[in-house]
Amino acid sequence: MGMRSTFLRRWMLMGIGWFLLGSIPKSLRAGTTDWLLDPSSYTATVTSSKAEIILQNGLVRRTFRVTPNATTVALDHLITGASLLRAVEPEAVLTIDGQEMAVGGLKGQPDRAYLLPEWAAALTNDPAACVYTGVTTGTPEAPLAWKSKRHHADIPWPPPGMSLDLHFHGPEGPKRNIFVTIHHELYDGLPVFGKWLTVSNGTTREIIIDRFTLEKLATVEAESAVDERPNIAWRTPAIDVLSDYMFKGMDVVTGNQVATWQRDPTFTTQVSYNFHTPCILQVQPPVGPGRHLAPGESFTTFRSYLIVHDSTDRERQGLTLRHATRALAPWTTESPIMMHVRSAESKAFRQAVDQCLEVGFEMIIYTFGSGLEMERDDPAYMARIKSDVEYAHARGLEVGAYSLFSSRSIDAANDVINPTNGRPGGAIFGNAPCFASTWGQNYYRKLTNFITQTGLDLLEHDGPYPGDVCASTNHPGHRGLADSQWANWEMCAGLYRWCRERGVYVNQPDYYFLAGGNKTGMGYREDNFSLPRERQLIHSRQNIYDGTWTKPQTAGWMFVPLTEYQGGGAAATIEPLAEHLPAYEGHLANTLGAGVQACWRGPRLYDSEATKVLVERWLTFFKKHREILESDIIHGRRPDGRDIDYLIHVNPKLDTKAFVMIHNPLKTTVERDLSLPLYYSGLSNIGTVRIEDGAAQRVPIERDGRMTVRVHIAPESRTWLTVEEAKPGQK
Repeated sequence: MGMRSTFLRRWMLMGIGWFLLGSIPKSLRAGTTDWLLDPSSYTATVTSSKAEIILQNGLVRRTFRVTPNATTVALDHLITGASLLRAVEPEAVLTIDGQEMAVGGLKGQPDRAYLLPEWAAALTNDPAACVYTGVTTGTPEAPLAWKSKRHHADIPWPPPGMSLDLHFHGPEGPKRNIFVTIHHELYDGLPVFGKWLTVSNGTTREIIIDRFTLEKLATVEAESAVDERPNIAWRTPAIDVLSDYMFKGMDVVTGNQVATWQRDPTFTTQVSYNFHTPCILQVQPPVGPGRHLAPGESFTTFRSYLIVHDSTDRERQGLTLRHATRALAPWTTESPIMMHVRSAESKAFRQAVDQCLEVGFEMIIYTFGSGLEMERDDPAYMARIKSDVEYAHARGLEVGAYSLFSSRSIDAANDVINPTNGRPGGAIFGNAPCFASTWGQNYYRKLTNFITQTGLDLLEHDGPYPGDVCASTNHPGHRGLADSQWANWEMCAGLYRWCRERGVYVNQPDYYFLAGGNKTGMGYREDNFSLPRERQLIHSRQNIYDGTWTKPQTAGWMFVPLTEYQGGGAAATIEPLAEHLPAYEGHLANTLGAGVQACWRGPRLYDSEATKVLVERWLTFFKKHREILESDIIHGRRPDGRDIDYLIHVNPKLDTKAFVMIHNPLKTTVERDLSLPLYYSGLSNIGTVRIEDGAAQRVPIERDGRMTVRVHIAPESRTWLTVEEAKPGQK
């Protein structure tokens, strides 16, 4: 009985955080430093011999055989000891003028279930493949310029590491003078490989790049199954792919347009009776590019990033993706506090500017429906907007503006043409303009001119190019269907690069981060803002909890309409603000306490002194704790209205190693011992805990990284605590 009661007591102490990852990851070998806590020792290097080149950083390693041709012969995770490659494939595949051509690659592997070193040494060349000619090494170069002019994390750009360029020419014959460079990068302190291609036409005639496969890896299968099963039911290897060719989605899964898991029918020793195991990772655009290259011209593909996980744990994989996103797109750590003003009239705009200044906002945006016209190039109109922008700038406030692109129709001459019937319509969002049309080219010019002339600091681009194909042969920016997706993506990505080079912030509801975008939606349903106020608060915390598994909280915006939105009437509306301070405070705490910025949409931020004091207090709170609140999130208990819920922010580099924001949606006080997983804070032995601004207390940390803290939370309220490293002699 005593043993049982001890067990129950310990179980209760663990409380609602019992299921979280709190112990040292099993993937770490004894004496190995966890790169998520301290990546400094994992430096990328290139070593070579006559037969092989090795690109590694202590976390992951990619080995290339370079004789009699070049190809990847090993992909290893050095922390787990796992070998991820089972068979040889070409380094890339090109389809030029309708004919497929391998770039590198070797033949003769006797069994595609695994690859022995002696087998790799005996492989032979494919005479129809492009031929390896040499290698160039260096360090990563920035794919785009980043003008940083607002608060962000201290992250180097470009990411430090090593680059490795493998050079090839075409096979003997008419394609001999087609030259291909395969660019590889590996970054310090990250299990991430970068890759892209450059194709140069050294012939005397035009060539067409119909298709390309940037990556084709025959990976070790994640599981084996004899019987048939739907593709969705297969487990795939612990590998993710990011790219700058991501769109039509706000997260890494739906935004992925290039990486797929394919079957390998040449893997004849697999367990699957019909050879249906998904064990080929293939990276290529969905269509095209259909690019014509004149003699002397070159073509560069999109960039892909292979992220190799050391665990199947959801939180650890999410942390890996978030660290990779920050390193490859550090502008996603810029996250200004922003208001969406509903009117572009000077008087209303300037009144909102004054309120933003009073309470501590950092940016104001002409929101959708405000009446601002970014496509209007009338000099007098732009001069008026410039005057209002300068009014805000003089008060230390940045200014942004909204523009709708994709989800509308222009006319039959400029809309996306459906390839099934040759008419407009049938696009991803019904009707949409083609960015490569005459209208699209003018739209690009008008937007960039408006931003330049008025001095705007942000573009909120609603409906950026989502991947529509266009069968028109009359648009000046593309030839036809085959090159339409590539041309439209280049226009959209080019706009965001232009913004990034000038320090213009970009909100875009698609995953354009690696092409220069700053922030996408956290993920929420707009209709839910017609629900009663107290239900909105639960939904919003759920959205933040769910939206921060794979993207940093600074890269996802939330939405708080202060006036009625999507209906719902008085029960759903925060205005008048002074009459609904608990709901207003709940939204402030939800977002700022998670390190998330919301689009606060309305005509004003406060309507009374009490409202003003409330907003000021929460912005002061956020700015005081900003560094830790914008650090890594560890997911505590998901909000459901049935018990307390919380998130943990951790950063082993800061003095404040952890910050815990705890919400109590109940109508009763909660007082209990809460077990917090603090492994990723870097703390051990003893931590110093402060509940809100209370007295410091020393609390022991268990061997598995957990700390037990007693919390007291008033009904329908919240509290927070900070944890620092205990100093010697501190009580």
